[in-house]
Amino acid sequence: METGGERPKTVSQPFKSGFAAIIGRPNVGKSTLLNRITGHKIAIVSDKPQTTRNRIRGVYTDENAQIVFLDTPGIHKPFSKLGDYMVRAAEGALDEVDVVLFLTDVSEELGGGDRYIIERLKNVKTPVILVLNKIDKVPRDGILPVIDAYRQLHDFTEIVPVSAVRGDNVERLLELVIQYLPEGPMFYPPGQVTDHPERFICAELIREKILLLTREEVPHSVAVDVERMETDDRGLVRIGAVIYVERESQKGILIGKGGAMLKEIGRLAREEMERLLGSKIFLELWVKVKKDWRNHEAFLKSLGYRTE
Repeated sequence: METGGERPKTVSQPFKSGFAAIIGRPNVGKSTLLNRITGHKIAIVSDKPQTTRNRIRGVYTDENAQIVFLDTPGIHKPFSKLGDYMVRAAEGALDEVDVVLFLTDVSEELGGGDRYIIERLKNVKTPVILVLNKIDKVPRDGILPVIDAYRQLHDFTEIVPVSAVRGDNVERLLELVIQYLPEGPMFYPPGQVTDHPERFICAELIREKILLLTREEVPHSVAVDVERMETDDRGLVRIGAVIYVERESQKGILIGKGGAMLKEIGRLAREEMERLLGSKIFLELWVKVKKDWRNHEAFLKSLGYRTE
């Protein structure tokens, strides 16, 4: 028998936290999705494959949960030690997380690269959510046949169509990810969206502008090292960065006629850094040749590439 007058006690929802890996072929929108989820630009975006080279950690926090995302490099057949590092970084992430998001491009046919990843996923015990990205590029009735094609290849835990560019269905995706997280504490403060230092993000922004402005072999032959980053008495942030290429001809392309290309790279990167840091930036760029740097293990480690 109910006795009125006493409000039922509300049971507070336990806080959940954990790790999610975003994997997929190169250029399917992994970095775009990570930036959409965090609400900040922490991973560079380009139309060129293999843009992401490190496992970038992005952090999403709400009142009930915290998800730490690993935006892994695209899984592809490696042709250099750098490429080998990128693939090992992507595949290694599968063993470290609570949920795997397998991102595909719904506007492209299911290909050999997707099948290769699905074969890898068959050995993974972690829940795998198939995320069909770029639904803004296909008619609605074109999505169901794609879902059926993927269902025939693997028994995915969940299947979620999204548009990372527009944000369609991303909230639903986050709700599903949180369902599969264990109870636990926050790993990062509520306002933190990445664990990468500002130097790393500034180097990535410079590399993004190079990807934007150059073509052919130049983008994949470029590494950026921020050697100096300091704030003076007036609050001006002084950044000095070296752009490494593999050949003299590439150096010439990056510098451009009368230094025009390097100036444009610097201008675009500086403007974005100022938005990111909320400070005035003085940016100096140099271009140096380091022959075949992608196959020099010691040099790769000096730039922060690690396989562990």
